[in-house]
Amino acid sequence: MWEVFVTLAIIVAAAWALGRYMSAALGDAPTRIDRVFAPIEKVLYRLSGIDANKGMSWQGIAKAFLVSNLVLAVIVQAIFMFQHWLPLNPDHIPGMSWDLALHTMISFLTNTNQQHYSGQAQLSYFSQLAGVVTLQVITPAMGLAIALAVLRGLFGGRNSAAAKEGQVRDLGNFYADTVRVTGRVLLPLILLLSLLLTWQGVPSTFDGAKQITPVDAAAEVKEQIIPVGPVAPMVAIKQLGTNGGGWYGPNSAVPLENPTPLSNLFQLVSIVLIPMAIVFMMGRFTRRPKLALLTFGVMAFFSLAFIASAQWSELQPNVAVEGLATSQPNMEGKEQRFGPASSALWSTLTTQTSNGSVNAMHDSLNPVAGLVAISGMLINGIWGGIGCGLVNFLVYLLVTVFLSGLMIGRSPEIYGRKLEVGEMRLLSVLVLLQPVILLAATALTLSIPSITGNSNPGFHGVSQVFYEFSSSFANNGSGFEGLGDATKWWNLSCSVVLLLGRYACFIIPLAVVGRLAMKRVAPVTSGTLNIETPTFAITLIAVIVLLTLLCFLPVLVLGPIGEALSLTAAI
Repeated sequence: MWEVFVTLAIIVAAAWALGRYMSAALGDAPTRIDRVFAPIEKVLYRLSGIDANKGMSWQGIAKAFLVSNLVLAVIVQAIFMFQHWLPLNPDHIPGMSWDLALHTMISFLTNTNQQHYSGQAQLSYFSQLAGVVTLQVITPAMGLAIALAVLRGLFGGRNSAAAKEGQVRDLGNFYADTVRVTGRVLLPLILLLSLLLTWQGVPSTFDGAKQITPVDAAAEVKEQIIPVGPVAPMVAIKQLGTNGGGWYGPNSAVPLENPTPLSNLFQLVSIVLIPMAIVFMMGRFTRRPKLALLTFGVMAFFSLAFIASAQWSELQPNVAVEGLATSQPNMEGKEQRFGPASSALWSTLTTQTSNGSVNAMHDSLNPVAGLVAISGMLINGIWGGIGCGLVNFLVYLLVTVFLSGLMIGRSPEIYGRKLEVGEMRLLSVLVLLQPVILLAATALTLSIPSITGNSNPGFHGVSQVFYEFSSSFANNGSGFEGLGDATKWWNLSCSVVLLLGRYACFIIPLAVVGRLAMKRVAPVTSGTLNIETPTFAITLIAVIVLLTLLCFLPVLVLGPIGEALSLTAAI
């Protein structure tokens, strides 16, 4: 278990350092970092017609976000469908069908990377680089730009005088924030991780697939085709950008994508590095270090509880080999070179964020570890994706402030701004959207057995279907891969859930803080609710449990909980 503790310690230390850098690099006050990046950014602004100093209201930011995503959607859809006419296709891969191209485009546009295709076999180099990798860089940058706007809305925007008068309209500039996140944070980290992975043996070439002769001369297959390509850069951004989509179908379980224990460590750290760094960044960005400490403490509580549960689960034997000499621990679906501890840690962290990459097959996890993976996606605010994780957590925070105010008989307010009927209606829609969409989609799919495509009956079959939709709404992308999901039903149904999970969960919180920013700030008195306390943190944990895990308890009982109890009874 020392490997788990060392990995977590490295993640926290690296995230703390990166968070300090990000607070300076992305803050609104001038810093020495501007001397390096500002000249390049000014050229980009001039070429694209962006006035970086022009502030936007929440409506302006929402419009910019949606319009830019629509433009990207049209371009990438065309690339996927007509890749056979485009360059960098040495293996002559045909174009995708319209429904598979639509799902793939929406999946990467929403920072999800859910794959109903096998990357190395169905996408050309041009599609991987111009379509997939481009979205893997831009979409997390856009997510963090929205999160920065939300933070400004909670704390008065970029004009302190307007904030005091309740006239805040300047929540930042969406385009400028996106450019700064891309150039100052993502690209330098991608370059560094790409070099480290190439050093460890991950392919980085534009050559076509390699033909090799197996070492077993008696094998029936005399030649084997090994797809390669510019894999290292894609693996770097898939991890750092909480994307998760791999160059190869089996993702980071493939030796070419994750060849060594050291490459496994690099990728594990990268999965949660930026989402955790955003929490540390928030303290300096908002000048509220206690709020950052509260956020980190609540997230860490859930994270460690889930990690411990998954570790315990995967150290138990798989019931299929119970009693045999090889029964300890559960090695089904895992790489021998990584083992159960690293695989369980990866499955937990990748579902606590919206990353979704895998170094073991989640479908073969023991039921408790599978329950942990689903629960992380249902909460979708334990570190979370870049930007969306913090925004989702702030939604829980606002709901808790409202409920706490009702319980103690005080007018609900956060940092001097009152939470009123309009804000709570919007938050209620967002809170109810997840269970309505997930439960309805799961029930409909299970009611028509011919369209599920699941490989298991009973409890695990329910888990497979529910996991797929939970992963879609959380913009995670991982799956219980016992599903035959390369069908029109799965492509189209998941596309709808992907869109709702991305855009509703960004636009509604943005509207809420936009309304709050327009309110006059009330003075702090002895009757003001202090949210930066251990008592409020415990209340927040309870609200998260009630709104997510207990809300889905019936379907979890029919899925992983029921499977765990049935297997226990069979031993």
